[in-house]
Amino acid sequence: MNEEQVSLLLKSAALFPPPHGVKLSYGTAGFRADASLLQSAVFRVGILAALRSFKTQSVIGLMITASHNKVTDNGVKVADPNGGMLSQDWEPFADKLVNASTPQLLVSLIVEFIKKENIRLAGKPSAEVWLGRDTRPSGESLIEAAKEGINSIIGAAVLDFGVLTTPQLYWMVRARNKGWKATEQNYFEQLSSSFRCLMDLTPNGIKVNEEDDKLIVDGANGVGGEKLEILNNMLNNLAIEVRNCGNDGGILNEGVGADYVQKEKVIPRGFGSKDVGKRCASLDGDADRLVYFSVLSDLSNKVDLVDGDKILSLFAIFVKEQLSILYKGADPETHSSYQARVGVVQTAYANGASTDYLKQSGLEVVLTPTGVKFLHEKAAQYDIGIYFEANGHGTILFSDGFLSWLEAKNNELASISEGSEEQKAALRLLAVSRLINQAVGDALSGLLLVESILQYKGWSVHKWAGLYEDLPSRQLKVKVVDRTAVVTENAETVVVRPLEIQDAIIAETAKYPRGRSFIRPSGTEDVIRVYAEASTQEAADNLANSVAMLVDRYLGYGSSG
Repeated sequence: MNEEQVSLLLKSAALFPPPHGVKLSYGTAGFRADASLLQSAVFRVGILAALRSFKTQSVIGLMITASHNKVTDNGVKVADPNGGMLSQDWEPFADKLVNASTPQLLVSLIVEFIKKENIRLAGKPSAEVWLGRDTRPSGESLIEAAKEGINSIIGAAVLDFGVLTTPQLYWMVRARNKGWKATEQNYFEQLSSSFRCLMDLTPNGIKVNEEDDKLIVDGANGVGGEKLEILNNMLNNLAIEVRNCGNDGGILNEGVGADYVQKEKVIPRGFGSKDVGKRCASLDGDADRLVYFSVLSDLSNKVDLVDGDKILSLFAIFVKEQLSILYKGADPETHSSYQARVGVVQTAYANGASTDYLKQSGLEVVLTPTGVKFLHEKAAQYDIGIYFEANGHGTILFSDGFLSWLEAKNNELASISEGSEEQKAALRLLAVSRLINQAVGDALSGLLLVESILQYKGWSVHKWAGLYEDLPSRQLKVKVVDRTAVVTENAETVVVRPLEIQDAIIAETAKYPRGRSFIRPSGTEDVIRVYAEASTQEAADNLANSVAMLVDRYLGYGSSG
């Protein structure tokens, strides 16, 4: 690194001293904290994003958001060239960089890392970072800090796209690096055109219940509501009413949003007795989560929740059905030349009833450790990989090889049997691959896919909600002396150390019909998280409490919390 570069880094770093006594760590959600503590971190992540761009020779994204957190929080995360999360290999460097106590230490870490990664810095713009932010007031000043960080690396260029959903920025980064058109308008056009294609392929005679002809969406008083309004104007075959757009004085994520509805199972603000029985959906603050619901009665604020597990189930059975149609009547030899492998990926927190339903539907289900990065990585190993967390974050991934085969298959069918059911199935799968956001979970693209499948199947939200009945569950946490004393395997479902606790959990679980329980250490605090489910709520509660007592006996301070 030359003297000019060192001088520039030292000078700019001096303007962004880290807050005293604060240590941040890069997780699935990047760095996230009270917005007042983040200016230095965002500046330094700007540097990291520029270095990542030089390393990969690709456009990198940097998003300012705290998703479903309260409005006073904010965060920053990096989108890799494929539109996915920052490579896990770079996370330790991110932690060191953000927590470096002085400009001199910061520069020495950068010099060491550049050498280790063999990053070639150039004098001409050969690195490019794209910026986006959600609607939080703190976003504007944090974007400026990010720009300072990027511009402190000579040869790095920055492009600020202003207010975006997180999935929009990630989609744009992925598209740009694939050589596709990559503006926000291109995003809207691709979603709306592929949605229209799917709706046009709905079988004749399908009609959803009259009461279900309009979708009412809670925008969480965030960016998703704004963007859905724009998208809605481009759709002519779906009636959407957007509430909680943030333009009526509502506060971001306060009593609204997917996280609130999913956890509390109550109606968001702006919904009431007039909405009983209607099809409703909720986005989160940066529109990367989606849940559906219907209001149960005018005497209660409770909802019938359709969470990420049921969105996953809807998507999986639709994909399986289209593949079955596509293969029907095919030449066995031709058919076997490309047997698409479909994988449904969940974590141990997925409700056991959803896993049973998927397996009984003939789908391959695999578990990964908790965290979107693990789900996404596993899903990418299939021709079609589908993952969702119960919180409503997930997507469908299509392999390049399968899409190439599918394009060729569609062309072949168009020439010999245009308009056949087999060709329509191929066209539907191609449309799904363009509608769903393959970079990251996306509430807007997910919502349009749900709507098109419900229309295709002629299902109301109530029919969908009744696919299966969730098993009652309970989650607890137990304070412990050292969470690292617990080591798990098999996607965090089995404790391998201390071994005796696993035997005790198995014995306790066996006492309850349809019982299932596991424990896992928290990633951030000295607690062990307990999950339990069983055939009744009382049984699930009792099992969770019994397992929590086991954790306390083996690892705790003597009292559970």
